[in-house]
Amino acid sequence: MSPRRRALLVLPLVAVLALAACAPERNAEGSSQPGSSEPLVVADHLDVPWSIAFHGDTALISERDSARILELTADGTREVGVIEGVSAAGESGLLGLAIQGDDLYVYSTGEGENRIQRYPLTGEPGTLGLGDPETVLAGLPHANWHSGGRIAFGPDGMLYATVGDVHERGSAQDLDRLSGKILRMTPEGEVPDDNPFDGSYVYSYGHRNPQGIAWDDEGTMYSAEFGEDTWDELNVIEPGGNYGWPEVEGAAGDHRFIDPVQQWAPADASPSGIAVADGSIWIANLRGERLREVPLDDLTASTEHLVREYGRLRLVVPAPDGSLWLLTNNTDGRGDPAPDDDRILRFEPTG
Repeated sequence: MSPRRRALLVLPLVAVLALAACAPERNAEGSSQPGSSEPLVVADHLDVPWSIAFHGDTALISERDSARILELTADGTREVGVIEGVSAAGESGLLGLAIQGDDLYVYSTGEGENRIQRYPLTGEPGTLGLGDPETVLAGLPHANWHSGGRIAFGPDGMLYATVGDVHERGSAQDLDRLSGKILRMTPEGEVPDDNPFDGSYVYSYGHRNPQGIAWDDEGTMYSAEFGEDTWDELNVIEPGGNYGWPEVEGAAGDHRFIDPVQQWAPADASPSGIAVADGSIWIANLRGERLREVPLDDLTASTEHLVREYGRLRLVVPAPDGSLWLLTNNTDGRGDPAPDDDRILRFEPTG
């Protein structure tokens, strides 16, 4: 196995806890951020990783271009399976993962479509495999760019999926099309009876390219969205809400649309995956190369962590031990890879 295909340091969660570093983190100005610690490298030498999902304590990773699902073990990474029929080009390929019970849900780009499939997980940790796939939802709009691709189960047990505008800007305002939307479906791929638009998967619309969704303990849904040239956004998602794209970008004060609770210049953000943990929303930023923290009790405030220290950050996800795992994305064709990229980093919000 080539160095590009192996993880050089992968530790069980108990060992990771024991080895967590205590060096103070530095913010953009170089001053220490109290209450946080320098990340620990959990795995490295990953190849365009895109998503992490936990099956119990076991982490599964998607690789965008190779279409492989990897399992992290105490000895490194091993291949769980390859998703057949993936067409990787530009930003598309094997994207989001979600797990419910013993089923792995996969969002990927195939020939002429994006689709969501469900795979039964076979075997035990260390020997996991993929059973035969079942299509949950096919025929989603696709393009080499702006495919969205994040999937997650909400507190209501429904499966949510983000779909970008696939470079057809006007489609985000068209309720008869699924691009530029956040979708909501049952685990079997049916339209729930209580969706905001009768017979439609559409949960919210007017999105350009959302790639982050998460919920707080009260069930409030949040989404991070790539803007074009002016503003990236953090939104509170309401059923049936219209978030304005392409009519507006960022806060417009237009009664027809829901304004973001925060917005940032793309050079400082380009937000992808998000998580809610430790009383805050955590946002992984690609072009901005930083982890942003937004406190739930003040959605207008934010703190920046790890600024330009690890390159592009694709994902932040809560781990079973209460830490946050970050996924770098410097091998995706837009970054400047270090010799050990890409990596999974373990970050302690409270040190």
